[in-house]
Amino acid sequence: MKKGKMGKLLSCVTCVALLMAGCSNAGKPVEKQSSTLEESPQTLSSEEENSFTDTSENTESETDWKVAIKDLPDDFILGMDASSVLVEENSGVKYHGFDGQEQDVFKTLSEAGINYIRLRVWNDPYDSDGNGYGGGNNDVPTAIELGKRATKYGMKVCIDFHYSDFWADPKRQHAPKAWEGMELEEKSEALYEFTKDSLSQMLDAGVDVGMVQIGNEINYGMSGETKLENVITLLKSGSKAVREVSKEYDNDMSIVVHYTRITDKADVLDLVSKLVDNDLDFDMIGMSYYPFWDGSMENMSRVLELIQERYGKKAFLAETSYAYTNEDGDGSGNSFSANDAVEGYEVSVDGQASILYDICKHVNEAGAAGIFYWEGTWIPVGPASSDNSSIWEKYGSGWASSFASDYDPEDAGKYYGGCSWDNQAMFDFEGNPLESLKVFKYMRE
Repeated sequence: MKKGKMGKLLSCVTCVALLMAGCSNAGKPVEKQSSTLEESPQTLSSEEENSFTDTSENTESETDWKVAIKDLPDDFILGMDASSVLVEENSGVKYHGFDGQEQDVFKTLSEAGINYIRLRVWNDPYDSDGNGYGGGNNDVPTAIELGKRATKYGMKVCIDFHYSDFWADPKRQHAPKAWEGMELEEKSEALYEFTKDSLSQMLDAGVDVGMVQIGNEINYGMSGETKLENVITLLKSGSKAVREVSKEYDNDMSIVVHYTRITDKADVLDLVSKLVDNDLDFDMIGMSYYPFWDGSMENMSRVLELIQERYGKKAFLAETSYAYTNEDGDGSGNSFSANDAVEGYEVSVDGQASILYDICKHVNEAGAAGIFYWEGTWIPVGPASSDNSSIWEKYGSGWASSFASDYDPEDAGKYYGGCSWDNQAMFDFEGNPLESLKVFKYMRE
């Protein structure tokens, strides 16, 4: 979720504004938008309503992350979003295995114990001259190429449809250029066709798709629609397409609806209840949870529990991460600054592994399905001492290129640039896997 325009902009607002208001891809606070998606919350106990209270009992780096998590199911998702790998490689990045030898990064992820890869999909992330918007230029062909590599090494794939031409999150849910001006019925049909055609291409190519997200962080809208009834209409079209492709290919794919702002427990539960009340056909709820922005692990796990208890839908963390260094690898600034460190978890390789281990432990204790680490492979394409802008522009390996300015003028148009996530990757700046990456394997051993 947090792709960040310039991490330096975050240092003064992260502790207060981001926690109070959430955050967008651009690395600034999400202002809660006025829309009909702001429904009345369900009645909760006073303890549950106080979802922002941190009751965690963190101790200074005492987590032993090299032991198995008790009663971890065999099908528990230990996933990684690796959407930027192709543009990273095109930009000259080389990934290595634990032996120091260059090898396919998906092989390294599989060897580390990861069993699922998440890949975002944008409809048309290019301007009229074919220049990519950046952030991975994640069109359908890119997802197919990356998905085939993940499948080769025995990992299943979660496809994350944004139903936009660029980043979709609580701050912005732009409709694809081709859908602009469409009435709801026409847009709904276009979404259905895009979903069905894209998934068919992926399955024809041999990608082992096991989960499909119909929308990304859609708390306040999706694909240009903000009215709840309109969003649900679009979701039903996406769901219908997934079910039809699943049946046609005899390939079971779980349908996921993705929300963020897990600290707003009542709002999240109310959104899920509206999906159920309106007979949306779906299987799972994915939640974003960044421990440095989104409150305590206790609150996170309680929200996952309540979703499952009340609505009978499996829940999981669609996004999470933590930093291993405060160093800026590419000179573009980091979304995570030293002020964002979570009490009890130092900003180090050990701290990164420890907090991820504890997150997974809480998710498992909640009976939830698992986690995806967000963009653990997004590393610098050049040193911070160099001007990397020409590489970001040419290959789309920064969070946004200048070519996205017309489509996203308020964010990309002002703050396009490099990667703000390199200090939260699970590979160092030279493409070597960190010891913390082994935490996925240790959880099972």
